[in-house]
Amino acid sequence: MSDQELQVMIVDDEAPARNLLREYLEEVPGVTVVAECANGFEAVKAVTEHEPDLMLLDIQMPKLDGFEVLELLERDLPVIFVTAHDEHALRAFEVHAVDYLLKPFNAERLAEALSRARERMARGVLPPVEEVIASARPERGCLERILVRDGTEVHVVLTSEVDYIEARDDAVAIHAGGRSHLKAQRLASLAENLDPDRFVRVHRSFIINVESLSRIELYAKDSRLAILKDGTKVPISRSGYVRLRELL
Repeated sequence: MSDQELQVMIVDDEAPARNLLREYLEEVPGVTVVAECANGFEAVKAVTEHEPDLMLLDIQMPKLDGFEVLELLERDLPVIFVTAHDEHALRAFEVHAVDYLLKPFNAERLAEALSRARERMARGVLPPVEEVIASARPERGCLERILVRDGTEVHVVLTSEVDYIEARDDAVAIHAGGRSHLKAQRLASLAENLDPDRFVRVHRSFIINVESLSRIELYAKDSRLAILKDGTKVPISRSGYVRLRELL
């Protein structure tokens, strides 16, 4: 990547921080700021509209934090993280192999980060965004909400309201409160981040919330169905039944 091609997007919920980044970036040759976003929802939309080469992304933001923004992008976008906490998700910074800026930082430190980003991008050594998110997950614990992108819209589904989740090829259908949301994620990947005291993978294609379970029915030899409180019937495999019985 040449020095004339770097289009950068700024994402930070604090206006002074955005202004400072823009001022610093204006002094760096070959860098153009194509968008500035004050929150994660704006960022998800702006990435689609502007297709930046690099994003300067604040981690601590209300509503959607920086890692949730990455999860919703549906593409691998190089990122320089911006954080006020040195200990915050350091594993993710190291895995991503671009850089992170610890607030407060100066123009020289930003220029160094941009130079490193150019080098890594040119070499094509950036890992998939899933690795970045996964490396941060131990710091963040179990999911309390699931984010689903629908075009430029973002739906926030509380895990406490999820009844069951169904695998559909490379996506999952999340059923909650009588509505269904399709999310581009593997069932196994989502299962790893759910509360194991609440969610059970009862079948290779289904996860249920035990709080939504009404009863278990035997409909054939060694074949069972989970009957949910709304009447939905979910198949239970032999191994799934073992896991379910351990939790009940």
